[in-house]
Amino acid sequence: MTLEDEFREYVVGGDDILAKEYGYNATYFKRMVADHGAVSAAKLLLKSPEAQSGLTRLWELNKLDMSLEQAVYRLKFKELFTDEEREMARKRLKDLGYEAQL
Repeated sequence: MTLEDEFREYVVGGDDILAKEYGYNATYFKRMVADHGAVSAAKLLLKSPEAQSGLTRLWELNKLDMSLEQAVYRLKFKELFTDEEREMARKRLKDLGYEAQL
């Protein structure tokens, strides 16, 4: 299994848990993953000047630990993203008060 496959499993698996346990279904994100792949979808979302509504929803649920941004910032997936992409993920999380494991 490639690192990209592991990243996809990590973010899609987290999405399945959020849907089951919290009733949050990230439809837009799932569609992006289906259309572009998980890594490319993450890169596209991080290019946006503003955080997506899904991140705000995860903040409301107190589940930023399951966000795409947190996955991007994990050391395990570091080589899949540029320093700038990882910094954007970190900044978005920090702006919402999430600093655990950053």
